[in-house]
Amino acid sequence: MIGYPEAPKAWWLTRGMARISGVNLPRAVVEGWLQRAELEDLITRCAMCRAGQDCEAWLMRSGAERAMPEFCPNKSGIEALIA
Repeated sequence: MIGYPEAPKAWWLTRGMARISGVNLPRAVVEGWLQRAELEDLITRCAMCRAGQDCEAWLMRSGAERAMPEFCPNKSGIEALIA
């Protein structure tokens, strides 16, 4: 199981944003198209972001959204993983 007990909220938010784009981060690591270090970079970038509350609120009301919000610092990195 891939997870980040040292940064659970950042992991949850990053994984949620990836899901919006149709990206399954744990599967990406297991299948080898995302390195564990790259995933750690995404989590760290999220943990350092000051928009955590905005992100959480956006995810809770995202509904059928299929595009990440512009304010997400991981937008380009996650969208690069879209098959």
